[in-house]
Amino acid sequence: MAFFDMSRSTFISMATVLVLGVGFAAPLSAAEPSSSAPFSQWLEGVRKEASAAGISGNFLDVALAGVQPIKRVIELDRRQPEFTLTFWKYLDNAINPARIRRGREMMAKHQKQLQVTARRYGVQPRFIVAFWGLESNYGTHTGVFPVLGAVATLAHDKRRSRFFRAQLLAALTITNRGDVNIRVKGSWAGAMGNFQFIPTTYMGFAVDADGDGKRDMWNSYPDMFASAANYLSRSGWRSGWTWGREVQLPKGFKLEHSGLKIRKSLSQWQVLGVRAIGGGRLPNGDAEASVILPAGYSGPAFLIYKNYRTILTWNRSILYAIAVGHLADRLVGAGPLKTKRPANEVALSRVDVKDMQRLLAALGYDAGGSDGVIGPMTRTAIKAFQHKSLLHADGYPTMGLLERLRGTK
Repeated sequence: MAFFDMSRSTFISMATVLVLGVGFAAPLSAAEPSSSAPFSQWLEGVRKEASAAGISGNFLDVALAGVQPIKRVIELDRRQPEFTLTFWKYLDNAINPARIRRGREMMAKHQKQLQVTARRYGVQPRFIVAFWGLESNYGTHTGVFPVLGAVATLAHDKRRSRFFRAQLLAALTITNRGDVNIRVKGSWAGAMGNFQFIPTTYMGFAVDADGDGKRDMWNSYPDMFASAANYLSRSGWRSGWTWGREVQLPKGFKLEHSGLKIRKSLSQWQVLGVRAIGGGRLPNGDAEASVILPAGYSGPAFLIYKNYRTILTWNRSILYAIAVGHLADRLVGAGPLKTKRPANEVALSRVDVKDMQRLLAALGYDAGGSDGVIGPMTRTAIKAFQHKSLLHADGYPTMGLLERLRGTK
């Protein structure tokens, strides 16, 4: 889990996007020492804050002994991929035959415990296992960095010092409680265990389901399944509902009806001509749903429900949320998406995206800066430009769109 965008990573391991003010909700702080101070001096300030929050000095002596900045963590934090991932490439990385096969094996192996978890929290087993597969490849990639050292490195760094200072204090709290070992390892950003919870999420949502006094998300299947389900349940998961479905749009479908902000009842979508992917009717009911086009108007269309939005509280990437939902479907026998892939899809480079953002800004469209990341503001700006230019206003960045923008200069 991560509050920042890791959707471009080849291995998909994510964490919660919520900065949960759990535990150290009081001044974390206004008097927070500057991270421009030498690391040892800065760490002493963290030690004092943790001590004031009730963590014993003896424990802090042991936990913080030898904690030093990790150069590789900063390198990974600064890493910028050369190319963006297209929808299809992202999905291929997330969902492959090996991951589907292993996920089905895990569902069968842990069926009893998954059912116990589902009854308690209302989250279906296939979704719990899908998150597990994407977060850590079913526990095979839980991280190699010392968590205390990693989050201390990022907390001392200026870019997101406040956020990671909270993570460091939370990590000290959960290790002091005995939930995890002080030498625990995780991702370079401090995500831990089979479901890659960051420390504040661990504090707020991890569950001791097996009653042994510890919340163990490495070795206790009851704990790890319950923790993931508890997070989803408390984030608004609707029991018994799916996440969404691939759908068929009618010819002439108005693209202004698409997007997460546009919500209509299933009956309204039916009237507008939206159908199940085989042409059948949508389910009856007044439940709200949205149509999204993650690969543009020529790619697959999805009708997404409340649970898709709950997945987005785990990770803000619309592609990640689709990957979770589609993998969950594949685990229980569904087939691949029906929409055909484009023959020659060209991925935009980061330089291309920056150029697109600058050109949009020059034309008066706020793309949220020129960081080379295709986020919600960039998509909104693209959609506005497309609409004004009488193009298919799907908000999808393509090389053709970039060439058109370059031609407007």
